[in-house]
Amino acid sequence: MRALKILIAALLLPCSSLVLATTPFDGEWFGAIEVPNQPLEVEIEFSSDSEGGLSGLISIPSQGLLNAPLDGIERDGDNIRFAIPGIPGGPTFDGARVDDTSITGTFSQGGAELAFALKRENPADAAREALGGLDAEIEKALADFNVPGLGITIVAGGEVVYARGFGYRDLDEALPMNPDTLFAIGSTTKAMTTAVLGMLTDEGLFNWDEPVRTYLPAFAVADPSLSQRITPRDMVTHRTGMPRHDLSWYNNNEGTRAELFDRLEHLELTADLRQRFQYNNLMYVTAGYLTEQLTDSTWEAAVRTRLFEPLGMRRSNFSVSDSLSDANHAKPYREVDDELEEIPFRSIDLIGPAGSVNSSVNEMARWLLFNLEGGVIDGQRLIQRATLEDLHSAQIAVPSSQTRDGIVPVGYAMGWFVNVYNGHRMLSHGGGIDGFITSVMLFPEDGLGIVAFTNSASSLGNLVARAAADRILGLDRQDRIGQALAQRERARAIQDEAEERRDAQRVEGTTPSHALAEYPGLYSHPGYGELTIARADSDSASGLTVTYNGIEAPLQHWHYNVWSGAETVGDKTFENMKFAFRSNFEGVIDSIVVPMEPTASPIEFEKQPDPKLRDPEYLQRFVGVYADSVSEQTERVTLSGNHLQLAIPGQPVYTLEPRVDGRFSIGELQGFAVGFDVDETGDVVSITFYQPNGVFTSERIED
Repeated sequence: MRALKILIAALLLPCSSLVLATTPFDGEWFGAIEVPNQPLEVEIEFSSDSEGGLSGLISIPSQGLLNAPLDGIERDGDNIRFAIPGIPGGPTFDGARVDDTSITGTFSQGGAELAFALKRENPADAAREALGGLDAEIEKALADFNVPGLGITIVAGGEVVYARGFGYRDLDEALPMNPDTLFAIGSTTKAMTTAVLGMLTDEGLFNWDEPVRTYLPAFAVADPSLSQRITPRDMVTHRTGMPRHDLSWYNNNEGTRAELFDRLEHLELTADLRQRFQYNNLMYVTAGYLTEQLTDSTWEAAVRTRLFEPLGMRRSNFSVSDSLSDANHAKPYREVDDELEEIPFRSIDLIGPAGSVNSSVNEMARWLLFNLEGGVIDGQRLIQRATLEDLHSAQIAVPSSQTRDGIVPVGYAMGWFVNVYNGHRMLSHGGGIDGFITSVMLFPEDGLGIVAFTNSASSLGNLVARAAADRILGLDRQDRIGQALAQRERARAIQDEAEERRDAQRVEGTTPSHALAEYPGLYSHPGYGELTIARADSDSASGLTVTYNGIEAPLQHWHYNVWSGAETVGDKTFENMKFAFRSNFEGVIDSIVVPMEPTASPIEFEKQPDPKLRDPEYLQRFVGVYADSVSEQTERVTLSGNHLQLAIPGQPVYTLEPRVDGRFSIGELQGFAVGFDVDETGDVVSITFYQPNGVFTSERIED
């Protein structure tokens, strides 16, 4: 017998909401057509209208047929007949209800007749039963992992089957975690950003595969040829060639998304376009910026109106400051020497499209349902099914050397990692921002979705989510939590040993090359912004501090001209990071090099001249006529805007550019500079020319 082939219908309608059964056939039925050698699994959902008429949807996952409408449904007592329209061979089911839970009969297509059998099942009830005992498992794990609180919700069979909070959202006040507690979902925000962009493609406002410059003409990266070719699809699948560069935005609460967009061209690329996967938050900021330009509104407004409002996510927000005004929010914690301590909320509003959403597990359940139901919520379609499937489809391979814990990596989609988990396709993403870790999982073919979070930096949420998935999917139960706990203890021992060996890299007995007063100043990089070095308020002879993006941290002399981030009770971002100072040919400290992006070259911040050297009021004191007493040549210094200009007879007028040593470069002339000399009263009395062939001084003869 030729192999049975059911072609996919062109029109796929959305899943209908479950209704109260009014006929013996209402509900979901699961079973198989007895195809030789390999039963063909089918899923059918019947629902009746107010007059008792039946409609139905059929899915045959192995052939890509999902929620296709049935046709010609005829019911006569316990007998039922129905067909799949628009498919060659006229596939038809003719069966009878054996009892309340069984239908058997004959499937016909193109002259072939095969037996089929269906059983009525309620996946939601089965999931609830499978989760028995999970509460106790989570409560024990909280204590074992020293985690303050955990929230989790599970969706199965189109229903929320589990929503719980464990532990505390606030330790000091002993406030319990619950399913309505707000928490930071971090990078799981990314899938929301792509969902909104997907809706804009449905409206014809943009195309994933057109160059970004089609919509944002000023878009530029470090390679001009890539600037012309990068598409929105490249941006949201992390394949632009740009590594993370996260410290360029981290804790930046003063900038704008437009400014981050302008900085992209000054950030090093470390791969060619589409060469390899490199996770990058800045490209998601750009995707959000693109959304703003396309909708003529903020990214926040687009997500709220297109997702949060129709999904009923009324308390979900875009800033930790909004969460703080809500009485039911989780506080962030970190573990220090086995003790939990509260830490400040980290605002990431600036990079909102990459990770700033805050929500609760109850509201995130609605997000799970939207994705599992093919872009439909409460019967309302928000995005075309094909568009959502595109967002869920792997676009680039994610490097992985082996299969671990039953997970076979497939790739990265648009805001989702795609894996095969013990034979089940899984879409997932994690989110992490200071004091919050979130895990989101979808098993589309199984109708299963899970969100779990902790309010400390712990993997426990992901472990609990996987333990719940194992139960519902009927997989072999493994002690994942116990195994992870043992691994956690081993990792701690390794870390302690590594810290003890860290000082071996230090060259003892060295001193800085310059006086400590010569290192402080303002340093700048076109892609990373400004960094300030200052003297520490301490008795340390080598103490400096660094301030970057609002983070102030102590530095201690490491060796030679290298300082290291010192231990601190404050923000630990720069602990153990190295800061190397460099000097120019004149021996002046003029830059600092910091390995802020581990996969790229160290970032070099150039020291900036004293700001007063661009202040017209201050520069006025240097204006005048100067004369060389030997050659009697005169030079005139004038002020133009906030720059000094130098006129020498027979030569073009030069603009004087301030230098970090207080002198001024002479136009574009390399190795030529001038300095102004003052007497004991502070009056300018002469100008000195520093040239490759010598040093010459002219006296001031006229103001």
